[in-house]
Amino acid sequence: MEHSFLIKVLMMLVVAIICIAILRRVGLPAILAYLLTGVISGPSNFNWFSQHQMQSVAELGIVLLMFSLGLEFSLPRLWAMRRTVFGLGSAQVVITTALGTGIAWLSSFTIVESIVVGSAIALSSTAIVLKLLNELDWLGRRNGELSVSVLLFQDLAVVPLLILLPLMASGEEMLSFTSVTSAMLEGGLLFAALMAFGKWGLPRMFDEVARSRSNELFMLSTLVVALLTGALTHWLGLSMALGAFMAGMLLGESQYKRQLEADIRPFRDLLMGLFFISIGMLLDFSLVLEFWGEILLLLFTVILGKALVIFVVLRCARESFSTSISTGLILAQVGEFSFVVLALAVNSQLLDTVLSTKLVMVAVLSMAIAPWLVRHSVDIARMMQGVRPKEIETPLIVPSIEHDEDHEKDLVLILGYGRVGQTIARFMKTEAVPFLVLDLDPTRVSEARKAGEPVYFGDVCKRSILKEAKIKEAKLIVITFSDSRILEEVLPLCRYLSPDAKILVRTRDDSHLAELEAAGASQVIPESLEGSLMLVSQVLYQCGVPLTRILKRLEFERRNHYKYLHGFFSGVETDVTLEHLHAVALPKDAHAVGLTLADIPWDVLRVELRAIRRSGAEVESPELNWKIRCGDTLILLGKPRRIEKAEHFLLQG
Repeated sequence: MEHSFLIKVLMMLVVAIICIAILRRVGLPAILAYLLTGVISGPSNFNWFSQHQMQSVAELGIVLLMFSLGLEFSLPRLWAMRRTVFGLGSAQVVITTALGTGIAWLSSFTIVESIVVGSAIALSSTAIVLKLLNELDWLGRRNGELSVSVLLFQDLAVVPLLILLPLMASGEEMLSFTSVTSAMLEGGLLFAALMAFGKWGLPRMFDEVARSRSNELFMLSTLVVALLTGALTHWLGLSMALGAFMAGMLLGESQYKRQLEADIRPFRDLLMGLFFISIGMLLDFSLVLEFWGEILLLLFTVILGKALVIFVVLRCARESFSTSISTGLILAQVGEFSFVVLALAVNSQLLDTVLSTKLVMVAVLSMAIAPWLVRHSVDIARMMQGVRPKEIETPLIVPSIEHDEDHEKDLVLILGYGRVGQTIARFMKTEAVPFLVLDLDPTRVSEARKAGEPVYFGDVCKRSILKEAKIKEAKLIVITFSDSRILEEVLPLCRYLSPDAKILVRTRDDSHLAELEAAGASQVIPESLEGSLMLVSQVLYQCGVPLTRILKRLEFERRNHYKYLHGFFSGVETDVTLEHLHAVALPKDAHAVGLTLADIPWDVLRVELRAIRRSGAEVESPELNWKIRCGDTLILLGKPRRIEKAEHFLLQG
């Protein structure tokens, strides 16, 4: 029995991999691949699993999705954009919900079903729209700003929806004012309690967790907070997703935001995949084939209706015709929040199978055509103004954005905020060079952020953290900490994510210089050797050597990988793995006396002749025709065993 179950799980995962690979090649979002997997493995096809079997795991996916969306939800950003968010956003949500509810009610649906339908179609896809706007570099344009404002309010509007859905599932046909007010008041009190705990309790808890420097403990704490707040709201009779969203929103303003996102993403993506697979299982293709005409008509009505509502709202706000049309098309699709609303409604038996199938299919199709609509929204808007396609290409480039892009490409990414990192940051700040810092010390990050420094908490070994830190836009990456993780994890990852950036690496010494350069370092700075160079420069300067000559000599040493700083005369404690200098004085009967340097098999001996001393004078890098005399002292560089063999050859042959 268990073996059969595992085989079914494996088959479902194989189907998911194939669907994702195919749809990604076509340029469609992975959400559609999960939905298609649910259709294939669900009751209407292979019937490996039922929607009820997937429900418990899928609910965890909803909780983690809402937690991560809460992390992205920024109260300061909401307040900064309050006019467009609460003005245009609220108008779009209220009007679209009211129209959808009214049309559904006139179509003989119950008031509860009508509210669910109106609420589901009013929401747009935050994930798809923001991803496409970022790819197209439209976030700084007017249509991008307006789209983000409306999406922010839609995210906020989900909170009362999550409060009302359990209330509607209680069996009341008509929602009374008292019951709605009571539920909203209960949700408000819960939010206030979570706000208090989030302000004083959660930061202190995560401070202690971060000080432990344990990735496992941090990840586990994140999952527990998300699930525990969800369980608390469920215990109070509200939705689990509501508590998770509130917890994420409270932690979204903390210094641990990026690390929380990175830790929860693998679990969220996996469980969200299972959630969308469970949604796909709701689709009955026999019903889809039976009502395909109604589904296409409903799809056309939803996209046209949402675009028209947004267009009218923006025109009333005195936005331009082109901006209003393009923004309407950008937000015309149905979003992932709609799946959450539909899933909760189906689980609460608020919708029947036929209606849920129609709505899910409309949402799937609208998300499938969303990328095309977003990419061509400006073109369509201009064409509706009578501008021919050939005239569209040039005006799309906004000159003001180019300066910002160039500015972002000058970004210096500093990994590590110890004494070295802070010193670099101070010089960057003095010279007005844009920089961003990642560090794992919670106290240090907290103190720096209080001082207004662009320092963020995050593990630089994680790809998602580096992407959040805009590593692809960085001109220069500076790795200031020196441990084994540099060579094993951080350096190769930085080079992979930012192949064109220069990467400077600080190390204790030069023992791994070649390996670091092979791993992708543009320049390695061994602090012991650099300290020696600084001391040498001061000594030479005090001895009267001209400053220009000192600087040239220092540059020569760096350019030649610290050639004259790699070998030293050994002492009592000798590391046999490192190269050392050794002086070999040649007596009268030495084998090498009378030979030229070309006669000595240096390649076989595998040592380097650094210099020759004769009559008190030292000659560096002598020519190969140099003839060795009695009393010469040869300065050899190499590992101890090789130097021992070379000395034996020079003296005895």
